[in-house]
Amino acid sequence: MGVNQMQKLLKASRPILAMLPVQIFATGMQLLSKVILNHGTFVFALMAYRHLVAALCVAPFAFFERRNANKLSWQVLFWLFLSAFTGITAAMGLYYYGLRDTTATYATNFLNLIPVVTFVISSMLRIEKVSLKRRAGRITVVGAILCVGGVVITSVYRGKGFHIGHHVAHVNDNTNNNTSNEGGRHWGRGTLLLLGSCFSYSTWFVVQVKLLKLFPSKYLATMLTCVIACIQSTLLGLCLDTNNASWKLGWDLQLLTILYSGALATAATFCLMTWAISMQGPTFPPMFNPLTLIFVAISEGIILGEEIKVGSMLGTGVMVAGLYCFLWGKTKEMKKSAHLPRATAAALAIEAATATSEPAPLPSAAVVPTASPTPNNNTPIAASDAEQGCNRSNP
Repeated sequence: MGVNQMQKLLKASRPILAMLPVQIFATGMQLLSKVILNHGTFVFALMAYRHLVAALCVAPFAFFERRNANKLSWQVLFWLFLSAFTGITAAMGLYYYGLRDTTATYATNFLNLIPVVTFVISSMLRIEKVSLKRRAGRITVVGAILCVGGVVITSVYRGKGFHIGHHVAHVNDNTNNNTSNEGGRHWGRGTLLLLGSCFSYSTWFVVQVKLLKLFPSKYLATMLTCVIACIQSTLLGLCLDTNNASWKLGWDLQLLTILYSGALATAATFCLMTWAISMQGPTFPPMFNPLTLIFVAISEGIILGEEIKVGSMLGTGVMVAGLYCFLWGKTKEMKKSAHLPRATAAALAIEAATATSEPAPLPSAAVVPTASPTPNNNTPIAASDAEQGCNRSNP
């Protein structure tokens, strides 16, 4: 292989190499969050500290966009507040509580639903359109149905379970919240919380249509969103729990999780995904989401000793197949329609990760997101369509 061919291969591989750390960061966040939540970490304290760290990490990048600060108005601040509430405070809060009631693998499954739910909401608001007369439109709908079917299978059918190997996590004997203890689980409540998280994340992506039109500075918007989310989480947390012990930090796994999730699973993930989107387009990052699911399932089985259920494997397979059908259909639809609104495209760009998200968020997305990247030259938003969609979603 010649030098030129090697250089071309390395250049073509850069987006893929950028997405692999994103999935690894998301996997670590899921596992660390699950462990500390099972040990009694207060959810809103975790969220407040995490996004304070994320804001500090994004601040150096936001500094170069400081000239756009004069575009801040009360209207922009309102949409930033709404973005922080729907995409972080509500979405991530529900996700963390759902994660505590279930398992990391089970919760990660729901992050793959975010693009589909976003598509449904956008279609209801007439921001997004799908033509059943075209093959791509039919495959998109089939993919959405398969994703929902996968969640139903995972939620309803448990089946037999098996262990990958001996887990290496050691939990204090005085703690009854061992991660492999089924008695501490609330599957029904956890499922409802995770579904609520998906809906909140999807609403957040629709909010981005208006926010990005008014304030397109992605790093500055991300930093401000994190700061506002930190304030929201702190105020809500103080209303629920004023015990100093719930907010106290020590040199333990909780502090490591906060630093890890803020610096790597939020700030670094956002930068890597933004760059990957600029190279390959908005449907590229979600194609790697199933990797997080696989990484989490294997790691949770080996490290935390979780049982892998047959029903969970079956539902995951159906959901992954549906996700790829959905992404393929959306990609074809975007190529054929030059004026297709990009609300769902922005949702596909992050992933839930976030939660991932939400976590995303993301996430993630399995990535749990904190803010949507500004559309690039490869994925422009049609001004008239975006404005029309934003006006419909304006409260």
